[in-house]
Amino acid sequence: MLVRNWMSRDVITIGPEDSMLHAVNLMKEKEIRMLPVLEDGNLVGVVTDRDIKRASASDASTLEIHELMYLISKVKVRDIMSRKVVTVPDDFTVEETAEVMLKNRISGVPVVSRDGKVVGVITQTDLFKVLITITGVEKQGIQFAFLLKDESGSIKEVADIMRKYGGRLASIRTSYEDAPEGFRKGYIRMYGVDRFKLEELKKELRDTAHVLYMVDHREGKREIYE
Repeated sequence: MLVRNWMSRDVITIGPEDSMLHAVNLMKEKEIRMLPVLEDGNLVGVVTDRDIKRASASDASTLEIHELMYLISKVKVRDIMSRKVVTVPDDFTVEETAEVMLKNRISGVPVVSRDGKVVGVITQTDLFKVLITITGVEKQGIQFAFLLKDESGSIKEVADIMRKYGGRLASIRTSYEDAPEGFRKGYIRMYGVDRFKLEELKKELRDTAHVLYMVDHREGKREIYE
């Protein structure tokens, strides 16, 4: 899943000669926390709500509100912006983008084309949307987690059981995180199973594989087997 398919293309930008007050008002109006700073169409910095708080914090306790507003109307964006801009290319995957944001401890990044032009912005909120989509959680249904042998066919075996009971699979994911050597964890979200057949399904799954947990979003029910 490429970042170009999930980023916000309607990029709100600001210039280095604009005032900090304009940046504050723009962030508030657009409900955003980051503004790419463009000069002659080129990305020269980024100003975030963190930059604004840092720039005004030292004076906020000693100034009256009208004096503070006057101060931030005089301060230029170029004086507070971050010049070392972290960006990602638009053909990065969302996983690579999340890794960049986590490593740099930032909540969003400008997305640039191969010629360096800003073509979008992606934020933590956008990544949350990706997570919801790829896990199928919006379909509710039931999620099972398994500890499976790391061998061909182990996922198919439990998935086929679910299909036998009428289950429609919304997502299948696997991970080696915290799994013993020779095993992996599998997560399958399904929907469409008749609730009167659920107990029979659970029994067959547990007879076949090591089931870690089940979450039934339809009933708000959780069963932990680990």
